[in-house]
Amino acid sequence: MTPSELRATSGLAAIYSVRMAGLFMVLPVFMLYADVLPGATPFLMGLALGIYGLTQALLQIPFGMISDRVGRKPLIALGLLLLIVGSIVAALAESVYGIILGRALQGAGAVAAVVLALTADLISEERRTRALAVIGLTIGLTFTAAMVLGPVVDRMFGLSGIFWLTAILGGVALLLLFFWVPVPARCRPHPDMVPVPGGLRHALREPELLRLNVGIFILHMTLAANFLVLPLMLVERLELASEFHYQVYLPVLVLGFLLMIPAVIYAERRRALKPVLIGAIGLLVGVQLLLPFAATWLLLGIALVLFFAAFNLLEAAMPSLVAKTAPVAEKGTAMGLFSTSQFLGIFAGGVLGGLALTYVGVAGVFGLGLAAAVVWLLVAATMAPPSHLSNRAYALPKPWMAAEGELSGRLNALQGVAEARVSAREAAVYLKVDPASFDEHALRDVLMGHSAARA
Repeated sequence: MTPSELRATSGLAAIYSVRMAGLFMVLPVFMLYADVLPGATPFLMGLALGIYGLTQALLQIPFGMISDRVGRKPLIALGLLLLIVGSIVAALAESVYGIILGRALQGAGAVAAVVLALTADLISEERRTRALAVIGLTIGLTFTAAMVLGPVVDRMFGLSGIFWLTAILGGVALLLLFFWVPVPARCRPHPDMVPVPGGLRHALREPELLRLNVGIFILHMTLAANFLVLPLMLVERLELASEFHYQVYLPVLVLGFLLMIPAVIYAERRRALKPVLIGAIGLLVGVQLLLPFAATWLLLGIALVLFFAAFNLLEAAMPSLVAKTAPVAEKGTAMGLFSTSQFLGIFAGGVLGGLALTYVGVAGVFGLGLAAAVVWLLVAATMAPPSHLSNRAYALPKPWMAAEGELSGRLNALQGVAEARVSAREAAVYLKVDPASFDEHALRDVLMGHSAARA
């Protein structure tokens, strides 16, 4: 990468992770305040935990589309300001209602799609995959760090301290945005990265994409619902004070991640992604069955390690499946709807989990996750075997700008190319290829051949 691209990648990864850390640090400690927060009920606590998912789901696609017109940085700045204001509102809240309002404002700063669009503006097509991999790795590390830091910050400064820290981190992200991240030469649509209006209807009707959207919804619904009761289980069943909960979360998250790696490698090398995914969903079903009876350190530790192994595997593999399944010109739209389903799942998990806790108790919360996981298992069983295609993007040489149709025909004729789309407006070539047979040199010959012929 060039120095400018390195600055863009590091800065945008930091902005993404700062926002995510602020939203997730509260997850492992929030329910411990159910008895002391004025106005709190299990339902309202669940609503407070999950409502940021609703506002984020409603606004992230509009934010991405609006940024094509008004610019990326102004929209990201607005999103970070909403995160800061929401965090301050929650920090100053004197009842659960104030925290609900604050969390809703935090989620309203839905800048994920805009950050990806700015990444596409600043990083060349050839290096964009590497930049996205860095951002993806940062997201995974941030989730682990947030789960560990939440109890530590809570021990030192209380629940309000987590919200104040989030506001401070939001301010740091604003400084990075304006003083570290480069300014793009221009903003243009990136249908391979962010949603475009024309692709929404098709993406909503594609059965395989719908199956994946249902899956990510259930996965995050289960995560949110489980954390309505897991912190309480650590206190009541294991008699572990809240300030020491990080001693549980850190090892189980690390072990869960390590268990995931061999499964991912096996799935890719043996082209066995569907069986591995179904196995992970089945593991999720088993964990939901085990958790209500996990009254000892050993049982709860095993259940949590297996839960996070399944969660990490599914969380890592499903976005790749969306990218492989979606038409090359609509990948950004498909990913946008996938993320929307994810955030709606967090909201549903908080609300439905709160209702289950109110009327049934702890077993009802785990029963909710169990029923949802069984539904997902049935849905996934009907999934078509995933393709093993990869998405590639390349800069469109200027001599080809007036010959999109001709270039598209030549590219579709290349060995290993399953689908090609050429866009002079975006100055880009988008391909869906089979990595095993795709010849990069043949592609370069085609792209440069027109220039040579004109010369």
